[in-house]
Amino acid sequence: MSNMKITATPITEKPSFFGQLRHRLPKDTGIFIVMLVIALTFEIAGWYVRDQSFLLNTNRLILIVLQVAIIGIIAVGVTQVIITTGIDLSSGSVIALAAVVAASLAQTSDSLSPMFPSLVNMPAIIPIGAGIGVGLLCGLTNGFLVTRTGIPPFIATLGMMVSARGLAQYYTQGNPISFLSDSFTAIGQGAMPVIIFFVVAAVFHIALKHTRYGKYVYAYRR
Repeated sequence: MSNMKITATPITEKPSFFGQLRHRLPKDTGIFIVMLVIALTFEIAGWYVRDQSFLLNTNRLILIVLQVAIIGIIAVGVTQVIITTGIDLSSGSVIALAAVVAASLAQTSDSLSPMFPSLVNMPAIIPIGAGIGVGLLCGLTNGFLVTRTGIPPFIATLGMMVSARGLAQYYTQGNPISFLSDSFTAIGQGAMPVIIFFVVAAVFHIALKHTRYGKYVYAYRR
């Protein structure tokens, strides 16, 4: 009687058509498919409810683009935090604080009760720089708390969110800031937000992909 060695040949299951398609397409294709489905859903709803197109309405498209541009500018910064597996809960509150500080320095002499009567009619670069400075200070504070003290990003940015929101409320005393200079408000009108978004996105794309800074961002993991 001879000893025969029997080896089992593994059976490889052939991937389905959708499985093959998923591996061939770029990994971000799913996001665009979801966006396309959402857009088509609103388009169908527009014709069904209002008997008009949702996507081909010029005014509505312009409004959407402007809103996306403003959110996109914020997302460019938050994306770098997410790449490092961190989180930033304070971005909205920091923007509010920076906005009220900038607006308070952009009032004109037409205002009946300016926050700083001796600082009216200032060049737009000053309030813009002040707003950026406030955001930079808050960002540095978050970075110091996370990297130097070991506080988790969730806790550090949660504290900054509450602090910035309270400071913005205290700074304005709950009153609106009006009569802003035309040169200051021009940065949020027309195509300017879209232009700023594309410039910011392009700069940080180059920084993340082609500079040493980008390598550090991708290499850093908590």
